[in-house]
Amino acid sequence: MQTEWLVPLAQPRQKKRRCELCLGPATVRCAACLVTYYCDVDHQNADWVSVHTKICQLLIPLRAAPPFYTSEKERKLGEEQRRNREIFLAEVTYETAQNFLIKGHYEDAIPAALHSLKFSISIYGPSAVELVPAYILLAETSLGLGHLSQGEEYLSQGQWIVLKNTHCSYAIQSKLYRNLGLLHAAKGNFDESLYHLANDVYFACCAFGTTSNVAVSGGYFHMANVFSHQNKMDVVDSLYCEVSAHTHTHTHTHTHPSPQTRLGSLTPFPTVETLPPLPPPDEKQQAEAMQMLNSILHFREASLRPQPEKEAKLLHALAMFHFLVHNLAKVIGKKMQVLQSLKGGGGGAGRQKSQKSPGQENDRML
Repeated sequence: MQTEWLVPLAQPRQKKRRCELCLGPATVRCAACLVTYYCDVDHQNADWVSVHTKICQLLIPLRAAPPFYTSEKERKLGEEQRRNREIFLAEVTYETAQNFLIKGHYEDAIPAALHSLKFSISIYGPSAVELVPAYILLAETSLGLGHLSQGEEYLSQGQWIVLKNTHCSYAIQSKLYRNLGLLHAAKGNFDESLYHLANDVYFACCAFGTTSNVAVSGGYFHMANVFSHQNKMDVVDSLYCEVSAHTHTHTHTHTHPSPQTRLGSLTPFPTVETLPPLPPPDEKQQAEAMQMLNSILHFREASLRPQPEKEAKLLHALAMFHFLVHNLAKVIGKKMQVLQSLKGGGGGAGRQKSQKSPGQENDRML
């Protein structure tokens, strides 16, 4: 990282330089690209660690003075090239922020997510539905850091855009309502949380079908955690069974692929989008699914009532997820646990412990 301190008297009066992250008055800039400004070295370092190291030189053509065009054709070509660069940078910064989020590095995800939002605004305008994923990403990082008011602000921006755009995809609406549900759960507004999580399940079903997709199971899982705070354990158990069924079917589809299985697993829903064959779960879906299944398994093992069939199904789903990511050692371990569960009638030593509320085990996920 290279830093260059700004000399106030050498800066043009008509153009105030602002920090890339907080929009405060700039005092330093990146000495490598000379087009990115910061309020202090701490913000420069945060941006460098997050994403600037990847996009430093790519920013120069976008932020340097535009060239002189000798014809309308050259001008249109220049604008098209600029737009393509911005689209590429929006994708790179979004993926970078997403990867940090999967790893739980929320602080590092924020600068990349802010860049993604800025590029999206430049490409599509301030009210386009394409901005919603960036707002959701920023909300997820804020909720992960416990900054509920900031997360609520980002989600409100995304929700307002969705309400104004009737063509927003079901998948995006599902993510939006899930995060609204998690926000209200963290604030203790459980009824409001359940309302938003129910919308999450509905839109996920519209987007992916009513069965065999891990994207649908997340809403059920978070609803179960909310009900656990209300001490409605029968409902919790029922919803956990739904999560297990969805993830087990999805993983079985990809570990035993066949066209008939894929087409037969898709159940139509009232407002139907055309449903393509199920894609394999991406890295984020795999991480979420494993986290959900491990949490449910802990709940089952701590239960005073042995349910070996349910535990075996959970363990089998976990084994298939490990198979999908080529972690064969854990596949063998989970298969052995399946056999022990079926032979031994349950989770063994875990039964001797007092059962904890699954909501207490999963507070960090709310």
